[in-house]
Amino acid sequence: MIQRHTNALDPNVIAPLLEELRRECLERRFSVAPNPCVGAAIISGDRVVAKGFHEHWGGAHAEVNAMAAARDAGVDPSEWDAIIVTLEPCSSEGKTPACLEAILEAGIPRVGIGAIDPDPRHAGAAIRLMEEAGLEVRVLEERGAFEEENAAFCAWLEPERARATRPWILAKWAQTRTGQLSPPSDVGDGRWISCSESLSEVQSLRSEVDAILTGVGTVRADDPRLTVRVPSERSAPLRVVLDSYLRTPVTAKLFDAPEEGESAGEVVILTLAGADGARWRALEDRGARVIGLRADEQDSVSLVEAHRWLWDQGLRRVLLEGGPRILQAHFELELVDQIRVYTGDIFGGEGVSLGQTLASLSLQGRMDRECGQDAVLEGFLL
Repeated sequence: MIQRHTNALDPNVIAPLLEELRRECLERRFSVAPNPCVGAAIISGDRVVAKGFHEHWGGAHAEVNAMAAARDAGVDPSEWDAIIVTLEPCSSEGKTPACLEAILEAGIPRVGIGAIDPDPRHAGAAIRLMEEAGLEVRVLEERGAFEEENAAFCAWLEPERARATRPWILAKWAQTRTGQLSPPSDVGDGRWISCSESLSEVQSLRSEVDAILTGVGTVRADDPRLTVRVPSERSAPLRVVLDSYLRTPVTAKLFDAPEEGESAGEVVILTLAGADGARWRALEDRGARVIGLRADEQDSVSLVEAHRWLWDQGLRRVLLEGGPRILQAHFELELVDQIRVYTGDIFGGEGVSLGQTLASLSLQGRMDRECGQDAVLEGFLL
């Protein structure tokens, strides 16, 4: 490769670009958590020819997306003088291949980095390997700005959180303006609060998690399918029901075959060890995997044990979709890391309001936005 532009890593050039990338990353932080929101840009000559971002959990990283965008823009890799990334590229394979390898394979001669990876297992590894391969690397070390904008990722790396052996829990619910999770009986068939745009958005959210966790009360009341009805390259998330006494109906729609254009993960029922044998066998005959766990002080399945089981299955990002009781229990045990709340343009409703609980939460990185007619609140509980 002809190395034409030796000023490609001039701090006066890349510092403003890194700030711009970080700013554009922020709107994606809730879609990638607990991963960091990362942005990347390809420089050719004195131009930024493409940008890329880590868009969602389990998806391609920023560097790979930036390279793809540069190719789509008709810029040949031989013309790529530098790649600028807000965070040190990953050096080991996880849910996606290592970005370090993609950079080396593309033959990019220079790499500008905003911050070193705060994970001590990987910090500096990619930088060392790139320098050994002959690449020019400049680190601005904007660690303070990175940590502020990626508080969720940094909290995920904290030793106490790492020892917790439980997945990242994203609690999602829809509520009326008065905080009820079920609308009045004459609205949305007594079931639907959210507008069509929000319902579509939730389908995308389901496609970006490893599992969906709900309670038997929700299964009996709403008879949900918990399927994914949008195109996705990922496997459909596991569908996990907390059901201490095996009250899940064998006729539940969870057990129906997926419809056309729909994907459905395995159904797992977490119950008490020694639960009714006949019910256990009947649910297994319907295709469920039934797992017996220890009880808590209320003689229900221990949520701590349930989360440990999820972790042991390799499930790292779990969507909690349940009613007020299961949500409240998770908040009381501090088992929720992130929330997304859709508030529909409806007053009143059925059941207990979560309004007081929501008002008491101390949210970080809060974002308020609109989705169709609904108000959406997102935030982290760190």
